[in-house]
Amino acid sequence: LYFADEEGGGPVTNTFVEHSGPAAILIGPEGGFDDAERNAIRSLPQAHPITLGPRILRGETAAISALSVWMAVCGDWGKSDHSGKE
Repeated sequence: LYFADEEGGGPVTNTFVEHSGPAAILIGPEGGFDDAERNAIRSLPQAHPITLGPRILRGETAAISALSVWMAVCGDWGKSDHSGKE
């Protein structure tokens, strides 16, 4: 579980590489997570907080950005077989 925390986390590309495999990316609501939500998520052993950088992104833009980076680092974009077969 990658958790986009506006209050800080590991650099997104480094964290994706360190914890590759099946993924879920959690993007918060506009205005961010409240303290109780953030603490609950951070208490999960499978949660890895990430940062999407210094820019303030809307929720839908943050989701697209995070998924794009994940696909570039760990997903299909890195495969060299262009035949469509895996």
